[in-house]
Amino acid sequence: MTPKNTICIWYDKDAEAAAEFYAATFPDSEVTGVYKAPGDYPSGKKGDVLTVLFTVCGIPCLGLNGGPMFTHTEAMSFQIATDDQAETDRYWNAIVGNGGKESACGWCKDKWGISWQITPRALTDALAAGGAEAERAFAAMMEMTKIDVAAIEAARRG
Repeated sequence: MTPKNTICIWYDKDAEAAAEFYAATFPDSEVTGVYKAPGDYPSGKKGDVLTVLFTVCGIPCLGLNGGPMFTHTEAMSFQIATDDQAETDRYWNAIVGNGGKESACGWCKDKWGISWQITPRALTDALAAGGAEAERAFAAMMEMTKIDVAAIEAARRG
């Protein structure tokens, strides 16, 4: 049964490859359907993969191979909560190491241009604490690309 709400992500032509990468990288993720176009369309031909149903950490998504006319921005991102540095490193390195790009403050982009926030729970807990703890953790985060859990915890302690 199709979920009532699904995130639709526009790809140029690589929705299936992206979905397979996400399924191999993140837990509770899988490709659940690959559907071919029943006829020609502006950026493809009959028989080309048109849509791909998949989940990322349990979130239902639909990849649409719509062509090059729309590109991705940081206005939409996946935020993945991590429990420790090893998990943070694993996801960060998978995305960046597969043709992606590092950004700032725990953000990176995969090779398809989708933005990801790889966010340790230590950071969100520090920010939620408020006050001086949050200020110190925030200042430390602002200097980082990939989040360093030990540095965030040290900043939180002062």
